[in-house]
Amino acid sequence: MAKDYLDSVKQQLEYYKALGEKTIAQLSDEQLFWQYDAQSNSIATIVKHLSGNMISRWTDFFTADGEKKDRNRDSEFENDLKSRVDLLERWNAGWKCFLDVIYGLKEEDLAKEILIRHETHSVTEAVNRQLAHYPYHIGQIVFIGKMLCSDNWTSLSIPRGASEAFNQAKENQSKRS
Repeated sequence: MAKDYLDSVKQQLEYYKALGEKTIAQLSDEQLFWQYDAQSNSIATIVKHLSGNMISRWTDFFTADGEKKDRNRDSEFENDLKSRVDLLERWNAGWKCFLDVIYGLKEEDLAKEILIRHETHSVTEAVNRQLAHYPYHIGQIVFIGKMLCSDNWTSLSIPRGASEAFNQAKENQSKRS
């Protein structure tokens, strides 16, 4: 059961990471930094926050509190990245830190206890916490991207009006298997 859980977590995280990357790839540099208003976040800001959270939570995962003393969470919401390159470097650094730990977990690690903001969590709880948090923000990235691209958006799932054809193709594929 624990192996199935870890395999499922890896699959889900890779899926959401890919959704974010496919969205970012559809956007111009200018769109990555667009904000609806002063109180909203740009995609670049969301990426900064995700990366900051990942690096804080998953660096020294078993030995240090997940809220590192050197993390400045408030600064993650300042729209100060300068380029797509900066954004992608931040994105990749966060995901590398996080996924290195996830791919290194063993079944017996899931019941171990770690700290996040001085609260004890099992590793399973910590993973589940992030499995809810990161897709929440990836959804924001996709939503902003879809708004900005409008009619030029390339669907990341089943396009509108294509459900029947998709289901039929899946049915035909399963009949061949």
